[in-house]
Formats: sequence, structure tokens, C-alpha cells
Amino acid sequence: MRRRAPVVLVALGIALLLGWYVAYTQRVVRDLRVEAGRQSRTLARVFRAFVDTSQGAAAAALQDVVIQARASGVPMIATDPAGNPTAAVNLPFEEDPPGARTRAHIAVLDRRNPPIVEPGFGTVHYGDSPLVQGLAVVPLLQAVALLALLGAGVYVLLLRGRAEREHVWAGMARESAHQLGTPLTSLSGWIALLEDEVSAQGHRANPLLRSAVGNMQSDLERLERVAHRFERIGRPPRRDPVDVAALVDRIVGYFRARVPTRAHAVTISARHPEGPLEVQGDAVLLEWVLEALTKNAVDALAGRGGRIDVSAERLGDGSVRLRVIDDGPGIPRELRRRIFDAGFSTKERGWGIGLSLARRIVEENHGGRLTLAPSDRGAAFEVILS
Repeated sequence: MRRRAPVVLVALGIALLLGWYVAYTQRVVRDLRVEAGRQSRTLARVFRAFVDTSQGAAAAALQDVVIQARASGVPMIATDPAGNPTAAVNLPFEEDPPGARTRAHIAVLDRRNPPIVEPGFGTVHYGDSPLVQGLAVVPLLQAVALLALLGAGVYVLLLRGRAEREHVWAGMARESAHQLGTPLTSLSGWIALLEDEVSAQGHRANPLLRSAVGNMQSDLERLERVAHRFERIGRPPRRDPVDVAALVDRIVGYFRARVPTRAHAVTISARHPEGPLEVQGDAVLLEWVLEALTKNAVDALAGRGGRIDVSAERLGDGSVRLRVIDDGPGIPRELRRRIFDAGFSTKERGWGIGLSLARRIVEENHGGRLTLAPSDRGAAFEVILS
């Protein structure tokens, strides 16, 4: 129901706008009919005065014309040849007899319609009837409202498409985690057998085998954490105390054992204050963010070597800043605005979801910020968590 609510609201808005349009057009038709009847009665009264030879018939007809003019709602000011107001109807103020205020209002009427000059009689200055004023404004309001609804409709469709894609991704991620469970359990059993064999051999065990078993166990634990991360996608984020200092040490320790140390050596360092540095969040997802940023830095230094600095610190406002900085080739200026877009990647075989997912975890799940900070060399990513 929540996913359908925006669509229902947009449809309801369009229905209300159409109802308003129909009602207003019917009102315009009704007012035009009233105006046509008024003009017909005025014309009939004038024709009657032409054929009525009785005394006062012309004056009565003129009085009836004035009454009909007042009923039309059109603001009018009559002036003599010298420009002095002699009569006025339907003005937004009352001034009897017409004076300075009425004379000042003549310019307002002349800006709307050119005055009618009658030689020997004077000039009639007139404005717009309420119907004309409405026709000048209401269609514009309806057009603006229609454009707003169309824009909202397009936005809703985009959101629905995005939500559906994210739902598919979340389902695929959870299914992948489920499928990984069986082989991970099997690998855990095989590693346990190897550990038993190494223990049985004691000091006679092959050092290479002992090291391999240890590394295999570390990689298995990482695979289990990755599978656990996939299970977290699409679920409400947790708000638990997370020691980001320990998180930095764990990530740096993991990559330090796996980066080149001879040809094109990559050096990874961790820097943070002594003791815990806690924030409220989801430890599994925050570890994913930091790992994705560090992995990108390692990839940027592939084949050239360099240095990666991963740090955490408490800022003056109480928030915590995580930084991952490398001295690699950096990100071209023209691509910096696109690096967080889903599907965009500077790598030849990249999927383009790492940074996009990292920003979503930081901003949507933790209310923080993930930005590419300015740097003289390489790339510097900053994560701000409150």
C-alpha cells in the first residue's frame, strides 16, 4: 500500500484538476450566457427608445444602460473633453463625486484597454470584467498545476522503477547469501579437518600448510561476513554502538596481509585516537562501506604501488570522520560528479555499485555523508557519522 500511495495521490490530483477544469469552463459558459442576455436587453432598451416618442423615454433608456453597465462588473470612468471624471462605475473604491482618486485610477484602466474617445462628449476608460480577469489567471494556474502533477507523476514512476530495481537487488543479494551457506559450511568442515591434521603433526607440520590453513580460515570468516552483509540488504538498519577505531584496525589488518609488498608495494596505515571511538549504527554495513573504499584505493594503486591511509577521528561537533586516502592517479575532474551513480565505473570490468551502495548505506541508513574530498594527489573519501 505504501508503494501505491504516491500513484493514488497523483491520480487523485489529476482527477481534481480535471474536475476543476470542467467546473470552471461550465461557469464561464454560464457567465457568457448571462453577459449575452444583458447586452441583448440593453440593445432592446435602446431600440425601444428610438421608437418611443414620449417625453423622458431617452433618459429612461440611458438610465437603463447605466444600470446594465454597472451589473456587468466592468470598471469604467467617463471624462469630459478636459479629462475631468464625470461618472464612474465598478471601481474598487467609492468616491462620490468622482475626484482625484478616480482621476489617478484612469491610468490603471488605460494600461488594460485603450480608451474610447467620443468627440464633443469626452472619453470612456474601461478595464476588464471579472470573467476576463478570471480567464487571464485561472488557465495559467491550471497549466501550472497540470505541469506539477505531470512532474510528480514522472517522479513517482522513476521512484517506482528504482524501488523495483532495489527490491530485485535485495532479493538477489539475500538469495546469494542463502546459496553461499551450504558451500561455506562445507569449507568450514574441510578447514577443520586440515587444522586437526596440522595439530596432530605438531612441530613436524609443514609451515606452509600451517600458514595456508590460517589464511584459509581468515578468508572463510570474511566470506561469512560478506554473506551476512548480503542478508542485511533491504532490511531495517540496526542502531547499535559501533567502535569505528576497531573497524579501521580490522579492515587495515585484512588488506595489509593481501596487498603487494615487493614489486609495486602498497603500504596501508591505520590512524585513530587511543581507545574506543563509538557511533550508533550497523557494524556489518559500516564495515562494508570502509572495505569498499579501501578496496577501491588498493585497485587504484595496482601496478604502480603507493600508500593508503585509513583514519578515524572525533570532530568538534561530536560527529566522527572516517577517511580513506591514497596517493594514486586520482579521479578525473570530469568524472567526479558521476562516481556515486549506480552502474558507473572507471574500471574496465567494474559493476559500478560499490560507491553507490556505500553512499546509500551512509546517507540513507545512518544519516551521514559520504563525499569525495578535494586532494592534491590521489583520491580522498570522507565519511561523516553523527
